Amino acid sequence: MPEAKHIQAGPVSTGTASHRPIFAVGAVLLGAFLANFDSRLFTIGLPDLKGAFGLSFDEGAWLSTAATASQIAIAPAVAWLATAFGLRRVLAIPSLVYALVSLAIPLVRDFNVLMVLTVIHGLLLGTFVPATLMIILRNLPTRWWLPAVALYSIRVGVSLNVGISVVGFYVDHGAWQWLFWQDIIIAPLLGLFVYLGTPHEKVNSEVLVDADWGGMLLLGLGLAMIYAGLDQANRLNWFESGTIVALLSAGGLLTLGFFINETIVRRPWAHTNVLFSRNAGLAMVVIVLYALTSLSNSSLAPNFLVAIDQLRPEQTGPLFLNYAILPMLVLLPLSIWLMRRFDARAVMVIGLAAFGVASLLGTQLTHDWSLGDFIPMVLLQSVGQTFTLTPIVVLALSNADPARATAFAAYIQVMRLGGAEIGISLMATWLRVREQVHSNFLGQHIVNGSADVNHMLAKLSQHFAGAGSGVAPARALDLLSTLVQREANTLAYIDGFWLTVWFAIAALALVALIGPSPKGPLSPH
Repeated sequence: MPEAKHIQAGPVSTGTASHRPIFAVGAVLLGAFLANFDSRLFTIGLPDLKGAFGLSFDEGAWLSTAATASQIAIAPAVAWLATAFGLRRVLAIPSLVYALVSLAIPLVRDFNVLMVLTVIHGLLLGTFVPATLMIILRNLPTRWWLPAVALYSIRVGVSLNVGISVVGFYVDHGAWQWLFWQDIIIAPLLGLFVYLGTPHEKVNSEVLVDADWGGMLLLGLGLAMIYAGLDQANRLNWFESGTIVALLSAGGLLTLGFFINETIVRRPWAHTNVLFSRNAGLAMVVIVLYALTSLSNSSLAPNFLVAIDQLRPEQTGPLFLNYAILPMLVLLPLSIWLMRRFDARAVMVIGLAAFGVASLLGTQLTHDWSLGDFIPMVLLQSVGQTFTLTPIVVLALSNADPARATAFAAYIQVMRLGGAEIGISLMATWLRVREQVHSNFLGQHIVNGSADVNHMLAKLSQHFAGAGSGVAPARALDLLSTLVQREANTLAYIDGFWLTVWFAIAALALVALIGPSPKGPLSPH
């Protein structure tokens, strides 16, 4: 009977302790950082990449979608693949192929070839974060787990903020190709660290018997299609587009098929019974809410500086480097110390509260805000990044059966990638809708022919008097329209910050419902 329960839950995840743990930690750091860093570089640098590759707006949008959707498609299955084939085969070999693909991408100009290479690039990139998590659980001594999890977690905040400076540096020096070519150096180094830091493992033929390939394909493709539909929804006007309807419907059906498949196959890959613990299930939801709350740092603050202040990445980079990255590095040892001595829930409250206060500051912004006005907010977001994700991961792992790490890791990747990417798409929709609402409200107060409007137009026309009496009024009207749009966008960003405040409150409420974790390697002393 116990064996049947194990079969339903998924393959047992076991590993051999590394004889060179320092290289294993290096592999964790490089792999986890590389995945988030490259994704961030691609997102920020996309406008410059479209110009370099000669892409239209539509081609650039689909290229961006393909880059992330392919990561989502493979990430949930990586833990199972590592259990079946060993970490060296799943991580070391793909890292070398990844370096070759990164070398080739800047050299192509045909869009179809570029799309194929981007999908391959994304599939390989999607293996890095889940595989490095498995290195922690399978190959590191338990006393190394907490520092390794902290490094695994901090890569999110670091890559989100340092990516702005790096893109600005590459583009400013006319070296956009290095957005990809840097991986010619980093990826092989990752492969070397994996080879030195993880033991050789034979292929697990027992796990391969009756392998649930169908379940992996159903979930991976289903989530990838749902993401693609959400990512393109704003551009194609949501359900007015047959493409969006097809993607979301097919993705939903495939995902539903996955859950049905896991209940009927003989050896399911990732049965949902690994989530039946209240603490584990709540921790998964908190991961999603963290991803939504941190949009204040990853999306709202930098995008406001670009959209409203008209700044480029190289101009905003120093703000996030000095007031986000450096504080995170300073606070990381403190977060590890706190996690060793206090309950993870208490540490998480500090981080979520910092995010909530940072978002409250964001609700006070105006169109006059410049880089200096964002410093208090970015500092608080840095505290939030340092003290939130590590305790969330610790809580999730502490409340899961370690032998079920393969199945549990699949759902961690679903929440991690799905929450972050879907959150970005939904926030873009929220900002667009709120901008339209505020534009409508502001427009109701600008009545053609009213004394106030005529006075403003006359005042603005004076600035264009040198262009001639026939041109000045038209330019004044265009400027007035631009000012109204600027204010509407500012109000929309304020609404976005309010939304992240409520996400932080919801996360804090769920943390209050999580009970004490069982004693284990990650428990405080």
